[in-house]
Amino acid sequence: MFTATLIARPGTLDPALPEALRNAWGGGDLVWLSPDEAAEFDLELIPDSAETSWTALQDQGVDLAIQPSANRRKKMLLADMDSTMIQQECIDELAEVAGVGAHVKEITARAMNGELDFEGALIERVALLKGLPESVIDDVLASRITLMPGGPALLATMKAHGAYAALVSGGFTAFTARVATTLGFDENRANTLQSENGKLTGNVARPILGREAKVTALEEITARLSITDADVLAVGDGANDLGMLQRAGSGVALHAKPSVQVQAKLRINHGDLTALLFLQGYSRDAFITPEVPALA
Repeated sequence: MFTATLIARPGTLDPALPEALRNAWGGGDLVWLSPDEAAEFDLELIPDSAETSWTALQDQGVDLAIQPSANRRKKMLLADMDSTMIQQECIDELAEVAGVGAHVKEITARAMNGELDFEGALIERVALLKGLPESVIDDVLASRITLMPGGPALLATMKAHGAYAALVSGGFTAFTARVATTLGFDENRANTLQSENGKLTGNVARPILGREAKVTALEEITARLSITDADVLAVGDGANDLGMLQRAGSGVALHAKPSVQVQAKLRINHGDLTALLFLQGYSRDAFITPEVPALA
């Protein structure tokens, strides 16, 4: 058995759309998870027209996800940070302060789309930060970094139902530590910017955490928790996230780069992070939305 979920921005999902799709595919009862925002119905088989329907719905601002009905509610969240749990790429924001923003932003975009080797691209970009005062990190967190909408509800709701949450980033511990604490992640893993006499040296500690390190995190944490890959919901947007997205029971490409979308199991382009709760069958009235302190 499979479940088809349709998700749009609040108030924009035309009730006729999920009804028509359910009827065309011979699905089960239509269940509204949030009026005019998210609905789901069960299917015995994935229809041949699923991808065509996904494309047509994208043009109408609607995300469509089809996944096995069993074990949808996950025991672990494994999340990327940059452009996933926060709306920015931290290294791009540091580069703006250093006066090399445009150059670094171009490298970041290409690396996240899988056009460049992640490790080489990170080393090249970090070198351009040499000489920046360490205090810039706090300034950037306070003035340039914002949480992705829906993140606090995603963490609070999953954790209230017993899930474990890990933040795994190809970015930097100076940022993941703050974001993890603010949102309530149980642990975080990332790269470490090196500094000397209060200034960034332009180097990053080795080994560099990239695609394989995120898969390793999945393996190590699931083993520690005595759960399986099928119990994991992973979310990310870049090529270095593909390993964990493909291993996890539910791997969600969130507002992801084109090369990532074509290889991901699930794609969310219009909803925010609360879409990951709808995918697990939570209704909006079951969401827990906490007060979240500022990152500063």
